[in-house]
Amino acid sequence: MTENDQGNVPSRQRKRFPGISSRAYEHPADRSALVALRKLSGFDTVFKALSGLLPERSLRLLFLSDSVRVSDAQFSHLNDMLRDACYVLDLEKVPPMYVAQDPKPNAMCIGLDEPIIVLTTGLVELLDEEEMRAVVGHEVGHALSGHSVYRTILLFLTGLAVKVAWIPLGNVAIMAIVTALREWFRKSELSADRAGLLVGQDVQASMRGLMKIAGGNHLHEMNVDAFLAQADEYEKSGDLRDSVLKILNVLPRSHPFTTVRAAELKKWSESRDFQRIMDGHYPKRSEDKDTSVTDSFRESAGHYADTVRTSKDPLMKLFGDIAGGAGDLAGDLGGRLRNRFGTGQDPRKADAEDEGTTGTQDGRSEA
Repeated sequence: MTENDQGNVPSRQRKRFPGISSRAYEHPADRSALVALRKLSGFDTVFKALSGLLPERSLRLLFLSDSVRVSDAQFSHLNDMLRDACYVLDLEKVPPMYVAQDPKPNAMCIGLDEPIIVLTTGLVELLDEEEMRAVVGHEVGHALSGHSVYRTILLFLTGLAVKVAWIPLGNVAIMAIVTALREWFRKSELSADRAGLLVGQDVQASMRGLMKIAGGNHLHEMNVDAFLAQADEYEKSGDLRDSVLKILNVLPRSHPFTTVRAAELKKWSESRDFQRIMDGHYPKRSEDKDTSVTDSFRESAGHYADTVRTSKDPLMKLFGDIAGGAGDLAGDLGGRLRNRFGTGQDPRKADAEDEGTTGTQDGRSEA
C-alpha cells in the first residue's frame, strides 16, 4: 500500500497485522496444498504457461465494461472497506473491485496475474456495513493466499465441461479435475472466512452475514445460537445413508454449507490460535520460504485425525471406530509378541528354542 492509501483508511480502531502470512489463518488442508504447490520447482512457470490459454484479458474487459468499478467516486463506502482490509492484512497492492448487477448474493476473487474482486448487487443490498466489512476481508484473504488463480481455473473448467459434454470421456476427465478443485476451494472458503474475521474483528457481524446469506434479510426472525444448533444437528443427525447423502449434496458446490461455515468460524474465533494472532503472534510472510512441506502435511493429517475422532457424523464415527479397533488389535498383537519373545530376543531364535522342546521324549529334536 502507498502512504496515501494508508492515510485514507477509516478511523475505527482495529488491530493491524504487519507482514502477516496467509498461513496464519489458512485451514490446515488448504494450507498444506498451497505450501506443497509453492515448493514445487518450476510449478509457477508451468502453471502460468498453461494459464496463458485462459481469456483473462477478456474477463477483465467484461467487468470494466459491464460493471461498476469501486472508487472514491463510486461505492465510496466499499472503497473505504477495501483499503481498510488491505491495511489490516498488510496487502501492499489494493486489488480493483467491481459491483456487478446480480440479485443473487455472491462475491469472488479471480484473476491470474493480478486478483480482482467482484461483489454482486444482491450481496451489497443484503448486508450492513460491518457484515460487508467481513465479506470484503474474506475476499482480500483470498487475494493474499493466492486463491484467485485457482478460482479462475475452476470457473474456466466448469464452463469448459459444459462445452465438451458431448465428447466421449472428455467431460469425465475435466469433471474429475473440477471435483478436486471444488474440494480444495471449499477448504479455502473456510480460510477466507477466518481472514474476514481478522479484518472485521466482530464475530457477531460475521455470523449475521452468514445467516443472511442463508435466510435473507430477516434478522428479526433469526437467532445466531439457533443457527449454530442447526450445524450441530446436521453433523450428528441421521445414519450412514444420510452421511453418504451429505457427501453427494456437497460435491457440486464450490462453497461449504452456510451453517457449517458459521460453526467452523465460531470454533476458530474461540481457539488459542485466533487469540495468538490477535495478540500479535503469527507467522510472517518473510518466513514463508522456510516453510516445511512435511510439517504442513503432518499438521493437516493431525487435523483430520482429530476431526474423525471428535466428529458426530455417523460415517466419521464408523471410520474412527474402525481405526480405533485396528489400533487395539495391533496393540494386543504387539503385547502378545512381547510376552512371548521378550524385549530383546530374536523371534527366530525363540522359534528354534520352541522347536527344541517339542521333539522326542528323550530330548532329541526331530530332524
